[in-house]
Amino acid sequence: MSEKTKKWWKAAGVRAVKTVAQTAVATIGTAAVLGEVNWAMVCSAAMLAGILSLLTSVAGLPELE
Repeated sequence: MSEKTKKWWKAAGVRAVKTVAQTAVATIGTAAVLGEVNWAMVCSAAMLAGILSLLTSVAGLPELE
């Protein structure tokens, strides 16, 4: 694996982890207001956000340009 590819995976991974955490916090906060946290929904939404973040990173990562 080239150095450029390693840097891309690291940057995209960091971005995806941050997105997953932000989505989980937002989903838990919304569910808590409604009275019950649906953990399956929280995990599902957070993982989908992480996948979408990685796919969005394919278009380019400003921190690597």
